[in-house]
Amino acid sequence: MAMALVFKTAMQSVGLSLSLLGWVLSIITTYLPHWKNLNLDLNEMENWTMGLWRTCVIQEEVGKQCKDFDSFLALPAELRIARVLMFLANGLGLLGLLVSGFGLDCLRIGQRQQDLKKRLLILGGVLLWTSGLTALVPVSWVAHMTVQEFWDETIPDIVPRWEFGEALFIGWFAGFSLVLGGCLLHCAACSAPAPRASGHYAEAEMQTQCPHVENETADPKV
Repeated sequence: MAMALVFKTAMQSVGLSLSLLGWVLSIITTYLPHWKNLNLDLNEMENWTMGLWRTCVIQEEVGKQCKDFDSFLALPAELRIARVLMFLANGLGLLGLLVSGFGLDCLRIGQRQQDLKKRLLILGGVLLWTSGLTALVPVSWVAHMTVQEFWDETIPDIVPRWEFGEALFIGWFAGFSLVLGGCLLHCAACSAPAPRASGHYAEAEMQTQCPHVENETADPKV
C-alpha cells in the first residue's frame, strides 16, 4: 500500500513538472520570431526569420533588425489562427496548472475533501492536455503550409523558400509535454484510492509522502 501511495505522489509530481515545462515552452514559442527561416543563396550573410508578431533579418555587418507586422488582417491565415490558438493554449495551460495544483495530495488545503481534490486533479489534467492539443494544432499547421510552399511547383526555382524555424520544434515539444503531463495527472487521480487513515497515522503518512511540505497539525473540532 505504501508503494502505491509513493507511486501516485510521484506520478502527480512528474505530471505537474512536465505540464509546467510545456506551458513555459508554449509561451516562449508564441513570442519567438523563428517560426520560419529563410536563407538567401545570393547573399549568404543575410538570414530572414518570421514569427507570429514580426519578421527579422540577420546581417553579419548590421546585426539583427526586426519589424512588427503592420496589420493582423494582412497576415496569412495560418499565422492569424496560430496567434489565437497559442493564446488559448497558454490560457488553458495556466488554468490547468492552477486547478490541478489545488488537487495535489501534497497540498494541505482541503485534506478532508478528497473527492473534491480528485475532481480538481481530473479537471486540471483535462485542461492541460487540451492546452497541449491546442498548441500542437497551429505549430503543425504552419509546418504543413511551409512544406506545401516549399514544394510548390508553380513558384519559380529562383525564388527563396521558407523552411522550418526553431520555434516549431519547441512548440511540438511543449505540446507533447502538456499532453503527457495532463494524462499523468488524470491517471493519478483515477488510480485506486488508498483506504482512509485516521489519527496520527494519517498525519505521519502524509508527511512521508510529502516531506517538503511544512509540518502543520490541525486539531479537528467536534
